[in-house]
Amino acid sequence: MNNRNLLPLFCGFALLSLTLGLSLFYVEQQFSYFAIALTALGGIAFLVLLSLIIKHSFGQTNSARRITLFSFKRWKKLTIVSCIVTVSVGFISVSHYLANNSNVRWDVTQNKQHTLSNNTIEYISTITNEVQLTAFHVGMPPKYLLDLFKEYERVSAGVIKTDIIDPIEQIAYAAKFGNAINADERKVIVQSGDNRKDVDFSLSALSEEKLTNAIASVSRAPRTVYFLTGHGEYSSSSQEYAGLSKFKQLLSDNNITSKTLMLGISQSIPADCDVLIIAGPKNALTLSEETLISDYLTKGGDALFLIEHTVITSPDKPLSKDQLNQNPSLNAILNQWGLDVQSDIVVDFTNHIGDDVGSPATKNYGRHKALTEGLDYTFYVRPRSIRVLPQRRASIKHAVIVSTASTENSWAETNRTLDIQFDPNTDTTGPVPFAYVVIEEKNAAQQANKLSDTRLIVFTDTDFLSNVYINQYSNAQMGVNLVNWLAELDYKTFISAKEIKVERLNLTSKQTRQVMVILFLLPFIFVIAGLVVWLRTKVNR
Repeated sequence: MNNRNLLPLFCGFALLSLTLGLSLFYVEQQFSYFAIALTALGGIAFLVLLSLIIKHSFGQTNSARRITLFSFKRWKKLTIVSCIVTVSVGFISVSHYLANNSNVRWDVTQNKQHTLSNNTIEYISTITNEVQLTAFHVGMPPKYLLDLFKEYERVSAGVIKTDIIDPIEQIAYAAKFGNAINADERKVIVQSGDNRKDVDFSLSALSEEKLTNAIASVSRAPRTVYFLTGHGEYSSSSQEYAGLSKFKQLLSDNNITSKTLMLGISQSIPADCDVLIIAGPKNALTLSEETLISDYLTKGGDALFLIEHTVITSPDKPLSKDQLNQNPSLNAILNQWGLDVQSDIVVDFTNHIGDDVGSPATKNYGRHKALTEGLDYTFYVRPRSIRVLPQRRASIKHAVIVSTASTENSWAETNRTLDIQFDPNTDTTGPVPFAYVVIEEKNAAQQANKLSDTRLIVFTDTDFLSNVYINQYSNAQMGVNLVNWLAELDYKTFISAKEIKVERLNLTSKQTRQVMVILFLLPFIFVIAGLVVWLRTKVNR
């Protein structure tokens, strides 16, 4: 083998040795004997390569050497090699810069584990007060936690500050938060101003929903809702199927405090009541209670009425007087606001839950951005239709929130003996509305007397927010949207989502460097091999 054939081999060997030596230094962050040996071999190979080139050049006559020195082919090869090296280094540098500084993200994980939801992004973009997230984690924090905190900082443009501390190593700093040191406990302390909320993630991975709810809790203005009691209403504290404890928890996650109100005893609606919720009373209200609620609404109060279904029976069992009066319509109050709840059952043969045509599922929503934007299906158990009264104040505005979608296969059935057949003389054809929003804006004189606009929402079903159904489809999102709008909180709501199993490969910093070197070396070795073959072909021509 002559010297000319050795040139490509020495070139490839020199590049490979230097690359491996420097890669080992990058991984270990120090020069080991092996790394020094490889780097030295690479350097020696380059010296030998240089000597071969010089020897080849001086082995020619002066005229030939001059021709070779200024040969186009000689400089063409050198130019191509230089361009390849320059482009490769440039590509690596630019990609590295973009990966660390660009806002463009491409999340290919199954559940978008590295991407914040649109709700979170939209809400965080509205935060003006600084929020501090401080995570307590003994030992090296998991990679997903670092990534999650980094995303919150990036999306908030620095409004959200994050920190992860080891309470064992930083005892003095941890003591400022008043926490006992526990190696098994992991938590995030969310602070904004004087507000604070602790989020524990000792038993499961910290989810975006928990963290965003905590941020909302400390950064939003607090609100208070009162659940009316004393008439057989659905209980906000009950954990039974027909209870509303999950709904109450969702409100709490959105910084809304829930209290109970027995109007027959208090004889007044508290001044701190932002929203009055009447959730499916089974028995009629007294005249005094109806008057108190009407006065509350007239003065600018806000309320959510959840009216329960009419009682049904079979043809051989006529309804008693008490059954006919069960689940009152509260029309004595609602008629003053132009609405009239009917004594019927909305049926939908096209889209319903299970085999019950009296439980319509629908996406036929009114165009009300704060209430229905982005909702999937919601479904309701035997709702009643609602009509708008022609005789009403001109200042009152109405809008349908939910109705059936079918025109021919849905209607308001007036027969309460389970004989479901459309009767054009008594039944109302679809689409049938069973949820309305009412708003009455106060004039300048009323506003001068500190009277706010009246907001009123009526649904003829309570079951869709009960513990057994609230997590189905978009029922929960609908429920919290209603209260947020009534409380005049103009921001996105957050609801608990199903826990996503976190399947991440958490690497140490050294392992990360190893992966980066492997990903770089694999294509680079092929480049070197190709370069050697190409040079040998050129030399042998």
